Amino acid sequence: MRLRDYLPVWAHEWIDLIVPGLQILGILVAAWLLQYLLRRIVARVGQRYQLPTDLVAPVRNMLRYLIYGAAFLLVMERLGVSATVLWTGFTGFVTVAAVAFFAAWSVLSNLFCAVLIFSTRPFRLGDVVELIDAGDKPGIKGRVVDIQLVYTTLEDVTPEHAGALLQVPNALFFQKSLRRWRTDPGTLSL
Repeated sequence: MRLRDYLPVWAHEWIDLIVPGLQILGILVAAWLLQYLLRRIVARVGQRYQLPTDLVAPVRNMLRYLIYGAAFLLVMERLGVSATVLWTGFTGFVTVAAVAFFAAWSVLSNLFCAVLIFSTRPFRLGDVVELIDAGDKPGIKGRVVDIQLVYTTLEDVTPEHAGALLQVPNALFFQKSLRRWRTDPGTLSL
């Protein structure tokens, strides 16, 4: 006997919606129950072995995301969307996001370091600063003439390049050691 034989006549035209709907409901209930059960198991294991909350919470969250992610894939499959299409779309999106993040990382890093320079004030306009590569090697040295969002402009103070302008990415000031000579308090300030 088929399912149609058990349903009233008016439900026969709705069977194509009822069956997937019940399957989706079953998937969601099973996912919720599994997540609830695993959450309790992880909590009991954490209490029994006195595991720190900083370890238990990420494990619990990871399990929740895995279960709901799998449930989402199953639901989408029941709705007729191929898992291959979903996976291809997801990996394509992640790839584009990773490339965009990597491309923007340098600029974002310099912007964030500019905010740090303005707020922590490791140097000011008019100060002479030197970025030290190693203890025995001279680095980039100059007088700070401008601080912008991406670059800090230094006027070279070495005799052979006196007056030349150096544009140093702001992130470099937080990656290397910095030697600083202050100017008079009455002179230029930021």
